[in-house]
Amino acid sequence: MAFRTFATMQLQEISTLIARDFKLEMRQKHSIGGVVLYVMATIFVAYLSFRQIVDPNTWNALFWIIVLFAAFNATAKSFWHDRPGLAIYWYTMAAPQSVILAKMVYNTLLMNVLGLLSLLFFVLFMGPAALEDCHWPSLFTAIVLGCTGLGSALTMIAAVASKTNNAFGIMAILGMPVILPLLLSIIRLSQHAMVGIALSDSWKNALFTGMITVISVTLAYVLFPYLWRD
Repeated sequence: MAFRTFATMQLQEISTLIARDFKLEMRQKHSIGGVVLYVMATIFVAYLSFRQIVDPNTWNALFWIIVLFAAFNATAKSFWHDRPGLAIYWYTMAAPQSVILAKMVYNTLLMNVLGLLSLLFFVLFMGPAALEDCHWPSLFTAIVLGCTGLGSALTMIAAVASKTNNAFGIMAILGMPVILPLLLSIIRLSQHAMVGIALSDSWKNALFTGMITVISVTLAYVLFPYLWRD
């Protein structure tokens, strides 16, 4: 009974914090608009350079490079809204675990939207030639798994970087060792999907991606309360 009550309270706190982040995003539309504009502009520049990409490997690599930089831009601002006084206020109103989980859920949803938008723009600009043999359910699954992993891992790193004077620079330094194995797994998973290999035949990469996401969430849940008290 006590655990159920605690879980219910935490879910209420998480939903409230997600709604608060969404309202802040709507008030500052230039922030998310800048990330979407970055994605569109980068894909358009790639279109001007290549016109059409036929090779699935090149298509896949360029796609995830764009998504990766969009992920850094989207998640780096996760804790910029929380000024010191506001952070103290939230410390008295919500559990730190609820705060970090709410940030992770919000950034994961944001990253999935950006990932699917990037896929749409990529197909429109680059053409579907590289996707003739694509297994679309596996590709969508790979993008969702990859964006979820990027969103959760980078949120944890953004929390650490927010305690420094150069948050974006520190985030880039800390992020690469964590993101690199995740990115390699995502690239293999989506590469297999693009050549027609079903997800059931590349389940090891999917499992590895999911494990990194679970580890990121677990570490953030355990360690963030100590970080937030500083």
